[in-house]
Amino acid sequence: MTHSPSRPVRKCRAVAGAAVASAALLSLCAPTATAQNAAITSADGPNYVALGDSYASGAGLAGVKDEECDRTTGSYAGLIAGTDAVKGLNRAFKDVTCSGATTRSIWNHQGTKPPQANALTANTKLVTLTLGGNDVGFTEILAKCWSVAASDPDGSPCKESYRPGGKDVLGERINTMEGRIREVLKDVRRRSPDAKVIVVGYPALFPDNGVRCPEVPFAQGDFAFLRDMTKKVNRALERQAVAGGVGMSFADTYTPTVGHDMCQPRERRWFESLTPAANTLAAHPNASGQFAMAVVAYGQIVKP
Repeated sequence: MTHSPSRPVRKCRAVAGAAVASAALLSLCAPTATAQNAAITSADGPNYVALGDSYASGAGLAGVKDEECDRTTGSYAGLIAGTDAVKGLNRAFKDVTCSGATTRSIWNHQGTKPPQANALTANTKLVTLTLGGNDVGFTEILAKCWSVAASDPDGSPCKESYRPGGKDVLGERINTMEGRIREVLKDVRRRSPDAKVIVVGYPALFPDNGVRCPEVPFAQGDFAFLRDMTKKVNRALERQAVAGGVGMSFADTYTPTVGHDMCQPRERRWFESLTPAANTLAAHPNASGQFAMAVVAYGQIVKP
């Protein structure tokens, strides 16, 4: 994917309904450019490490920091890095998120990028992580839903394609992904035993009421299928965050983003449709969506 260096930086917009204090909203609305672009590391490693995939990297937004990973300053991690919870404590920030990352990317090279886990040290005090969607095959699933929609526009052809002979293919993928996330979190804790770890879930990309919209060419029944898939992935992530014990928590970005999905009018949309606006990426958070995710994650970071 390509980016234009001349793309304007989007202004911060308030997130209605996010369950955090207004003081947190104010601090998130004005991160400094220095904090957002920080690549500082202390002598014994970064204090805040951001791990994850394109939902964590801010893919498609302005302020590109790394073209190979589609990593931008507008990501929720970049916004959090400018808050008092990070910048105010003089915590060095290391962003190793990368578009297309899977759990494999934690321990293996992704293109020219080293394993994401390499950024973790014993000095790391905060970790955010959004991961698992690519293990399940999110992009492939969207492409499939698009390609089969015309075969049964009022049915669920995409859902049925993942149930050959009654076999629950996606259910098996989610189970496998959950096991891998368990191992990722164990390794994060091993490498950074004193870190507060926030597993940031996936937001409400699809209409929560399961009703289709003309702008997204999927069959009617597949909207509910995709919604339910997102919820199952989030439940798996939450289970593993809870199982991680003290110091690990789950940031539910789904609930506060309901009503801002890809089918909403553009002025109310925090997640782009398959025909995205400028400086955004199809089926990904726009600037408002990343801000919403930042607010929810921040709420977990500052929670005692």
